[in-house]
Amino acid sequence: MTVTLGGDGTILRASSLFATCVDVPPMLSFSMGTLGFLSEWKFAEYKRAFREVFMSGAGAGDRAPILEDQMEDGTGPTGWSSVRGKSMGSSRGARILMRNRLKVGLFTADGKPIQVRGNIPAAQDQLGTQGVYVMNEVLLHRGKEPHLAVVDVYVGGRFLTEAVADGMIISTPTGSTAYSLSSGGSIVHPLVPAVLLTPICARSLSFRPLVLPASTPITLRLSEKNRGRELEVSIDGVNLGQGMTVGTEARVWNEEMRHGKNEWHGGVPCVMRKVTGAEAHDGWVGGLNGLLKFNYPFGEEH
Repeated sequence: MTVTLGGDGTILRASSLFATCVDVPPMLSFSMGTLGFLSEWKFAEYKRAFREVFMSGAGAGDRAPILEDQMEDGTGPTGWSSVRGKSMGSSRGARILMRNRLKVGLFTADGKPIQVRGNIPAAQDQLGTQGVYVMNEVLLHRGKEPHLAVVDVYVGGRFLTEAVADGMIISTPTGSTAYSLSSGGSIVHPLVPAVLLTPICARSLSFRPLVLPASTPITLRLSEKNRGRELEVSIDGVNLGQGMTVGTEARVWNEEMRHGKNEWHGGVPCVMRKVTGAEAHDGWVGGLNGLLKFNYPFGEEH
């Protein structure tokens, strides 16, 4: 199990350590940062958190049982996984939220993988060959270049549009509340299998953000019309230190996730609290209201 103490950036940093791994250990996150939207637990609750994890009935090396439809007590959103507790009963066990990831690779104009020697050590050898995993988003941005970027966008292998903008964001549902949200993208629940394509300050009134099926591959190719030298590429907020030149491509595709009776493959398993009865709620909704101030009225204090 991986334990993080900090904010959302700490969780992304921990996830990046497994950027080339299919299987990621369960992640128990304590909010000690600025926002903590992805963190389920306050540090003051550390005793309860560890008690629910270690008393949940899952032995060393065991994985939480993945339920195909819904939790065993019939409550909670579809896709939650219940870890039944032996000592505290089913009402006190932790549960697992599987956050899906994307894979990204960089390629030359003739389709050859680009070997990157950048700022993500775990991704250096596989970024251009097998691709690396992304928890939040892939970002292409013009950076210090004075001109807007010109990017050819392909969705599902077909040409969609020529984007003229400051940059482009491809994000997961988890990343929909990050940079994509600030750029006008939709907010998507982490249980929805989707990928988001969001332009940054597009030179068009009709280029709207898109929400696509998670299985849809997306390719961003730097057009020959681009007037700048290169685009900066960032993965989960970390600049690769090596940009994209004219003709190069960033290819993004979905991570394969498989759920068995007592195991899972792919995704980032995040340990969430188990609540029942009067306490039952979806923490994601609470985060929208309490942290992001969703639809918060102007001039009113609550």
